[in-house]
Amino acid sequence: MKTKNEWMRSVYLPATQKFPERKYNFKNLSDMEPEPIYTADDLKDWDAERDLGYPGEFPYTRGVQTSVYRGKLWTMRMFAGFGSAEQTNERFHALLRAGQTGLSTAFDLPTLMGYDSDHPFSKGEVGKCGVAVSSLADMEILFQGIDPEKVTTSMTINSPANAIWAMYIANAQKQGKDLTKIGGTIQNDILKEFIAQKEFIYPPSPSVKLVIDTFEWGPKVVPKWNFISVSGYHIREAGATGVQELAFTLADGFHYVEKALERGLDIDEFAPRISFFWDIHNDFFEEIAKLRAARRIWARQMQGRYGAKNPKSWMLRTHSQTAGVSLPAQQPLNNIARVAIQALAAVLGGTQSLHTDAFDEALALPTEEAATIALRTQQIIAYETGVAGVIDPLAGSYYVEKLTNDIEAAAMGYIEQIRALGGVEAGIESGFFQLEMAEAAYRYQREVETKDRIIVGVNEFVQDAVEVPIQLIDPEVERVQEARLAQVRRERDPKRAQAALDALRDAAVTGANTMPAFLECAHAYATLGEQMDTLKRVYGEYVEPVLV
Repeated sequence: MKTKNEWMRSVYLPATQKFPERKYNFKNLSDMEPEPIYTADDLKDWDAERDLGYPGEFPYTRGVQTSVYRGKLWTMRMFAGFGSAEQTNERFHALLRAGQTGLSTAFDLPTLMGYDSDHPFSKGEVGKCGVAVSSLADMEILFQGIDPEKVTTSMTINSPANAIWAMYIANAQKQGKDLTKIGGTIQNDILKEFIAQKEFIYPPSPSVKLVIDTFEWGPKVVPKWNFISVSGYHIREAGATGVQELAFTLADGFHYVEKALERGLDIDEFAPRISFFWDIHNDFFEEIAKLRAARRIWARQMQGRYGAKNPKSWMLRTHSQTAGVSLPAQQPLNNIARVAIQALAAVLGGTQSLHTDAFDEALALPTEEAATIALRTQQIIAYETGVAGVIDPLAGSYYVEKLTNDIEAAAMGYIEQIRALGGVEAGIESGFFQLEMAEAAYRYQREVETKDRIIVGVNEFVQDAVEVPIQLIDPEVERVQEARLAQVRRERDPKRAQAALDALRDAAVTGANTMPAFLECAHAYATLGEQMDTLKRVYGEYVEPVLV
């Protein structure tokens, strides 16, 4: 049999003289140029036992569970949240009736930034990009009629994560639920806020301290809960390449591990509850290889560098979401196809949980119809395509295995570069992440503008604008929230609320774990804004340095 190079010289190159290759940019979104064909010659240094193995076994390239989807399908967790707690509760129930198997909560911008709905900075933003939650009273309505022991809930919240999580737990306690049986995830990844999304409140060091408080407290009190979802999604949405997303996210994860170890925590107690969250973009094979490489890097580093002994500490468990940034407003119905392809890549990459974006998300929060189509996309993949019947069906593909190796090597190059800079917090202060992502975003935009990269309906195959119905938020939501907050402040025990806030301040001043104080604040109906303001007086507020 010819070698690859022999075939290229004797067959392929002569053929391209008669039928030239298209003048097209074949590079993937991480600027990696694929070769025309891959053979066993590309895997000479690849060892199946070392680099691939079996599913459920180190290094978990093929998945962290042995049976993968033959045993249990991925959790279909649609992101939902808009307007008031009452409106989002209705959407939650509608999604559960439609067959969704887990809830994922979007919060509005004031909540994400730690402001109450009646704060002057909240004007015009209440309920717009998610649900407004300012106290336990909102949380009680938000999850009314939903059993936290039976439905897992993910909450996309970062700077105020401790307070919002405490409200959820307090609500479960008020229902008489067993905290050892409730499951879910708080995003709680503050480092990616400094890198990408910019919804930070406090400086990096105390912000990370709050995260590690959840690492220490969570396994003892809510052992089935994932107290962090280290999030590459927002890094990718901010302009990073797939390799950058992988590297920066894993570097964040390793930073949390190191800070937890500095506190004296047992790695095999907290590491099994760390989860990850990835963006699944348009380049089909790159996204599959990215998830496979992520599992392998995490396993090797957790075992070799950090000395974890429990195999569960080596397993990178992940939620994925199709790439919102890839869904243009032009010809929005085309986004149904994009989301289907991205979702298929996530499944073939072995995700444990998946959110599929709605086709109208470039225009507004999804309508119920658009959200249902997105959920049905997952169900069609699960039940009609056959891909869930075979574990890691692309294993052994020359291209997929070579691409997995290449992405792993490129990501590890970035991780070592970050370590040489002094770690993630040093990289944030120096602007390393921002500059790397800005360059990648600029390169991508130039490719689109020059048509080196075709986006159907945007820079090629363009047609007149298509109107689709959009979800509008009633301005009355703001009035409802203000009235509920006034009622909470009027009816709560003011002495208990103030004592809880004082205890939170004292925990921050002394460096104690803040979670017990946050839980008491929730039960005392201290508002989110009151809790965040209490910590501002201790930690200060972060102002991002200007890069020149």
